[in-house]
Amino acid sequence: MTLNNKKLAAPYLVWMVLFTIVPLAIVVYYAFTDDAGNFTLDNLARAGGYSSVFARSLMLALVATVICLVLAFPVGYFLSRLRVNKQRIMQMLIMMPMWMNFLLRTYAWMGLLSVNGPINTILGFFGIGPFTMLNTSGAVVLGMVYNYIPYMILPLYTSMTKIDASIVEAAEDLGANLFQTLVRVLIPMSVPGICTGITMVFVPAVSTFAISRMLGGGSNLLIGDLIEMQFLGNSYNLNVGSAMSLVLMVIVLLCMSFTSSFDEEEMEGAV
Repeated sequence: MTLNNKKLAAPYLVWMVLFTIVPLAIVVYYAFTDDAGNFTLDNLARAGGYSSVFARSLMLALVATVICLVLAFPVGYFLSRLRVNKQRIMQMLIMMPMWMNFLLRTYAWMGLLSVNGPINTILGFFGIGPFTMLNTSGAVVLGMVYNYIPYMILPLYTSMTKIDASIVEAAEDLGANLFQTLVRVLIPMSVPGICTGITMVFVPAVSTFAISRMLGGGSNLLIGDLIEMQFLGNSYNLNVGSAMSLVLMVIVLLCMSFTSSFDEEEMEGAV
């Protein structure tokens, strides 16, 4: 690395040390110490007692990620085949909800899903319902999908813009139907966007806390809610909260390494 490159990288390195390495070191310190500063593994043991909450968080985040992928894939392909000016308009429409405050968007779903909300009112005209949609796992997944689906659409769209339309036409000319074209052409060539989208959706979904608290109620708490309670709630305990954060961090890193390795294998196969 030349001297000029070192100077350019210096601000980034300082930022990484101050806002990534130092906070991570503090989390690790509190996770392995007690109130007196003595080394202990009790915090990790207590965090392990919430294995059911970890499992629920992983399951709901996985379901939300799969739904986002299924919904975003055709949208990304549709966007990639539009003219450039229309692509920009559609990108703006997709990102427009993100311009509003995160809590406001989630509060809006609380009103929509309530027993006396618009959805149950419309269903009532057809003699259906009312249904209890709020304070359920389904409401939590819906909130995750709504808030995080743009992070799946954009990587897929970016990846699909690099697929030449002539490749799809060639597959159709060779007799491939829609399913064969999807499985043997579009999906393999979109693997980088798929892996990026999965990471960008799964990571915030598995650690979310506002969505689960507002749409899921007290019976659908996720690991993010428990961590928040350890730092900000009545059960204030930095050590246990740090241990939970550390376990969640390891889980996220394992998931990211899996998607990254899969992406690399697909790229090597394409070469």
